[in-house]
Amino acid sequence: MAEAADFQGTSASPARRWLRRTGALLAGAPLLAGLLQLPAASPVAAAGQESARATAGSGSVAVAVDSLTPSAPTEGDTVTVSGTVTNRGKQAVTDAHLDLQVGPPLETRSSIDALARKSDDVQGPAGETVGGKYAEKFPELTPGVSQPFSISVPVDELDLGGDGVYQLAVALSGETAAQPWDQVLGIQRTFLPWQPEEAGTKTKTTFLWPLISSSHMVAETGSNEQQTSVFRDDELAEEIAPGGRLEQMVSLGKGLDVTWVIDPDLLASVDAMTKSYEVRGADGSTTDGTHKADANRWLAELQKAVAGKEVVALPYGDPDLASIAHKGTSVTGTLNHVKEATDAIDPTITTILHMKPSKDFAWPVEGAVDPSIVKVATSAGADKVIARSDSLQDDLSYTPSAARPIGAGTTAVVTDARMSSVFQGDLTRASASTLAVQRFLAQSLAFGLQTGKERSVVVAPQRMPSVSQAQAMAEALGTLQDGTWSESQDLTAAAKAKPDPAANTRVPSASAYPSSLRKQELPRAAFEQIARTQGKLDKFKVILTRQDRVVTPFGRAMEREMSTTWRGRGVAAVGYRDGIEGYLDGLIDGVKLIEKSETKLSGRSATIPVTVQNNLVQGVENLELRLTSKNPTRLEIGGDAYEEQPVTVNGGHAQSVKFTTSANANGRAEVVAQLYTQDGQKYGAPVTFDVRVTEVTPTVMLVIGGGVLLLVLAGFRMYTQRKRAAAREAAEDEAAETDGQAGGPADAKRNPQAPGDRQEEESGSRADAPGQPSDPAPDTAAESADPSGTGERVDR
Repeated sequence: MAEAADFQGTSASPARRWLRRTGALLAGAPLLAGLLQLPAASPVAAAGQESARATAGSGSVAVAVDSLTPSAPTEGDTVTVSGTVTNRGKQAVTDAHLDLQVGPPLETRSSIDALARKSDDVQGPAGETVGGKYAEKFPELTPGVSQPFSISVPVDELDLGGDGVYQLAVALSGETAAQPWDQVLGIQRTFLPWQPEEAGTKTKTTFLWPLISSSHMVAETGSNEQQTSVFRDDELAEEIAPGGRLEQMVSLGKGLDVTWVIDPDLLASVDAMTKSYEVRGADGSTTDGTHKADANRWLAELQKAVAGKEVVALPYGDPDLASIAHKGTSVTGTLNHVKEATDAIDPTITTILHMKPSKDFAWPVEGAVDPSIVKVATSAGADKVIARSDSLQDDLSYTPSAARPIGAGTTAVVTDARMSSVFQGDLTRASASTLAVQRFLAQSLAFGLQTGKERSVVVAPQRMPSVSQAQAMAEALGTLQDGTWSESQDLTAAAKAKPDPAANTRVPSASAYPSSLRKQELPRAAFEQIARTQGKLDKFKVILTRQDRVVTPFGRAMEREMSTTWRGRGVAAVGYRDGIEGYLDGLIDGVKLIEKSETKLSGRSATIPVTVQNNLVQGVENLELRLTSKNPTRLEIGGDAYEEQPVTVNGGHAQSVKFTTSANANGRAEVVAQLYTQDGQKYGAPVTFDVRVTEVTPTVMLVIGGGVLLLVLAGFRMYTQRKRAAAREAAEDEAAETDGQAGGPADAKRNPQAPGDRQEEESGSRADAPGQPSDPAPDTAAESADPSGTGERVDR
């Protein structure tokens, strides 16, 4: 991308520069003459020197600029450069001296990038040495030892010319035993922006301040009325604790003119921590959360920080628009989740921050766009897409303003790639942080000096800056806001600014999307799993008496499954999705049929109970239980092959449903119990069991009836025989009595038995007679042979 060759208003100081250059040449003439008289180094020595230089890299001495104050000096300031020098070689450095060198203005923004890439190259260009008393000497630098330095010089002594970005180098020169002449052994270049007077036309600068974290909450909630939240880890507590990443983002951002970009999921997660919550450990167990105070303090500080500031809210969970566009749109239901994530913005932000956010912006990863990404963004309700200048490139000699129309009523807000990527990488070292700050300020000033016309620039750093990165960002912004060439502007204002008619408004094709970003996208399998989980949830929710207790936490969890934070974390993403789906499967299985063993049916008709168990906290309804006979010719259920009955079960209870059956033949009949939702969808696994029919058939009943009849006839015969015998005895007794009245031996002859013998016989006859009072009572009642009645319970 081409840029302007010169800064507007840049000028030099010819007289002073000519004097410095002449002095430098005169001072270097004797040294040059001496070098010409030295014998050439031997090949072995030269090889050794080259090896030492290769080992040392860019220099045998490392120069680290840990501090440069002020970062953007003005007239009358004193510039102080502090840091350390470290001998990385194997030989001591003697007669070392540290000097400041000021180079000519860097004329283009690309030249700033080039210098930053070779900031410690001892072979690179160097500026003019300030020299004199503004140098620091080291008699000896021992190998492996670091020594601090600090050089202060009035800005007037730096001989700066007109407005512009100057190279400021700190160079260490000295001698070694192998190379006994004065030479540069280490250097560190940085940038010195110089615009002492207020700019006539200031750059409108928008800086996005992101509050985004990874996904921490799961779909699981407590069984209490408050539905205690469960966190998959305790990392969020560390981020909001004093000194944590998010605590620093709020603490640093509240004093800056920035546009806050917030993921509602983060606010909802921290808000959940202000109440009772649980944290799941590595072993799967949960413990009570202990960071309620930190959560309350962080939210209170955030509310103060954003008061009166612009807040741009991303869709809930910060969905990965590029992954959705490239892999998810072909999966049914994916775009619905994006829409639901957008709908969740207002109730979350307004409830927690007590303010109405802007939800018109979509922010793809690193601002990389193509037509499909823009389409997904706009389908969710956004009409402004935050792109980046290395994606929506311009072929101009300057950098145009951020806003530009891209068709269909959509505005692309193009962020500056150079300024947006400055604070990436490891900035834990003070030298790296200082270089990033100076580079950012240099690019900002270079942007403003390109045309002299009012333009706007938008800076969008990485989504989750580290503590050191946030501190560097805050330092650079603080200097910029106090500077002379820039003024702050909200993102909404930047999007409404008049677009540059020469700026590119054509969205790049899908083939231009960076392959490095495409490799990090969520796979299609992720969206298929989300769709599968949603399908299970849709079937499950229809039976619940309190759907919101399940639908809301699972809906939010599925939105987190599409988050940008899963990029580059494939294994963790799969684990999170599996955990969500597995927990839902467990809830679904909480409503099920109890297994049954073989059932015996010992009558013509009976009832079979089937039990539905509800292990959920809430009740279930809108279920039907169907009992089906696989052999209806042998066993009918409800007069047909199957029967259905509605089911309603309170939470934590079981309900038995009874079905009327009729047996037509002996043997085994397979029976299947299955739950259905009211729309006819199967719910849960079926329960299959056998019913063994042992009903008495008509033939058997005839046999039994015949036997009973024979018993009755035999009893009647015995009764008539005994009645006749009793009559004979009565007649004989009457005749004997008559004979006795007549008296005589003749009676004795007719009855030879003695009186005692007759008494015993009579006693024996009485014993054989039924129903005598002396008979013992039976142990059990006589068994009825009648068929069993309707409604008889069966053995389980």
